[in-house]
Amino acid sequence: MRSEFDLIKRYLTGLGSARDDVICGVGDDAAIVTPSADATLLLALDTLVDGVHFPTDCPAESVGYRALAVNLSDIAAMGGRPCWALVGLTLPAVDEAWVAGFARGLDWLARAHDVAVVGGDVTRGPLTISVQITGSCAAPPLRRDGARVGDELWVSGRPGEASAGLEAWQAGERSSSRWQGLRNAFLAPQPRVLLGQALCGVASAAIDVSDGLLADAGHIGSASGVALHITGSRLQPSARLQAWAGPAQAQTAYLAGGDDYELCFTAPPAARRQVMAAARAARTPVRCIGAVRAGEGLYLDGQALAANKFAGYEHFGS
Repeated sequence: MRSEFDLIKRYLTGLGSARDDVICGVGDDAAIVTPSADATLLLALDTLVDGVHFPTDCPAESVGYRALAVNLSDIAAMGGRPCWALVGLTLPAVDEAWVAGFARGLDWLARAHDVAVVGGDVTRGPLTISVQITGSCAAPPLRRDGARVGDELWVSGRPGEASAGLEAWQAGERSSSRWQGLRNAFLAPQPRVLLGQALCGVASAAIDVSDGLLADAGHIGSASGVALHITGSRLQPSARLQAWAGPAQAQTAYLAGGDDYELCFTAPPAARRQVMAAARAARTPVRCIGAVRAGEGLYLDGQALAANKFAGYEHFGS
């Protein structure tokens, strides 16, 4: 049986990009990197737990991919450039085939975004993955607290598809080509890194949509001290989401489904052309879904939404 050191050396060394700013990666007590002196560092960490953040029968490649994707999405929401990652892997037992698959999924996405995996740890226990990522941002980072009265409210991509993809997976729709797009939305979300970078200096506030559009838009409203008014007719769930869930439930998924890892952001109306230019540059669809007004809370077609309607998932909630 291989030790944790063997697993690190064989499967978790040399993942991601070979960056010139990595002086020492896996193999010492700490990684050594040389960040640019004129850039702000961004640090984020997410933990994924078996049966909570992904189904127990989720493919190992997808678990590795998603473990990094959720962190990349945090850097995207700040308008940053992801650079270095640390990986903590807790395994109930040594399963080399699973670890190899996990490493392939993580490595593919890391290389796609020029991220170097520079260290981490392997321990024994319930299956849990923690990824800490560090990025940089040459311009002032996007934050949640910058929305201003009069701004427009935007969202990227196709919210709701990831939650439908999880439903399809759990319903046994593992191979049907009809629902492949929905399954991919959950198993392989697309962190909007390029869009976040393009929105720096354009958007006034941003957040990544991990707990559902309403829940995360509410964080922008709370942090900025404003009310967000959403127009129902501007919400357009995708055709495949409507085919899976039906029109009414599709809108619910659009507003409250989790795991989208899209960007929700605000921008002044005068910046609309710049927003669209940023979307084209990032090859990512965006949609204006509402406006920022004075007050507090979230509104849908003028009706206030109760706080518990958009609270999102809470690990220690009742």
